[in-house]
Amino acid sequence: MRHAPEIAVRERAELGEGPTWDAAAGRLIWVDILSSRVHTYDPSTGHRTVLATEQHVGAAKPRAGGGLVVNLRDGVGLYDAAGAFSWLARDPVPGRRGNDAAVAPDGALWTGTMRYDEAEGGGSLSRVAPDGTVTGVLDASTVSNGTGWSPDGRLMYYIDTPTLRIDVFDVDGERVLDRRPFAVVEPGSGWPDGLTVDGDGCVWVAFWDGAAVRRYTPDGRVDRVVDLPVRRPTACAFGGAGLRDLYISTARTGLDAPHPWSGSLLVVPDAGQGLPGVPFAG
Repeated sequence: MRHAPEIAVRERAELGEGPTWDAAAGRLIWVDILSSRVHTYDPSTGHRTVLATEQHVGAAKPRAGGGLVVNLRDGVGLYDAAGAFSWLARDPVPGRRGNDAAVAPDGALWTGTMRYDEAEGGGSLSRVAPDGTVTGVLDASTVSNGTGWSPDGRLMYYIDTPTLRIDVFDVDGERVLDRRPFAVVEPGSGWPDGLTVDGDGCVWVAFWDGAAVRRYTPDGRVDRVVDLPVRRPTACAFGGAGLRDLYISTARTGLDAPHPWSGSLLVVPDAGQGLPGVPFAG
């Protein structure tokens, strides 16, 4: 790598997650799940905002008309441009919460869930249409995490963390088919968490307890490793001018002696070439 990781925003997030570039607003959005906070950061001005949600928030993504769509404990909610909240798809299940989420090329939101106790098979992956219609995709995940699409939209990558795999599906309209391993993670090298796909079709994966982000080529080989001083990076996304900077969310939860950067938002300047994101169409 030409550049080492730096602190973009010094923070003490318990479980920082889900960095997402909001192109319309020129800002980076990410969440602190366990503190029920949605953070934003404008790298050109340094301006920050913090939104407190009423429930644990697994992900927050920009909406096409302004505002945010959020994956909460009890379902998917909407904030309008003025900050007013409403439920889009509410489905409370005791002991379960929303986790990572991603917006597909067609503007639908793909949402993951998991149980607080991480019980095997207690999570899911669903597609939430802009009108709130929910379609189940996977109903026996454990810790539903990174989701992303290839540059041509024909492949979808997905991580159920305890499997120690990055899986790939063929995409047929709104359906995904033929699930198969894209890459298998060596035990002891960390747990695959959030991911992003770059303009070359490579998949960047953050490794919880692995202190690194690794880039996989389209044929599933690791060709770059970003070593980090923090033990628990959680997810990554490209943002900033030209989508060249790699932002990395991190966590401090469960660590007896966290690194001073743990919980902060990190950035690797000029790490690669990101793909333009799609806002939620609802």
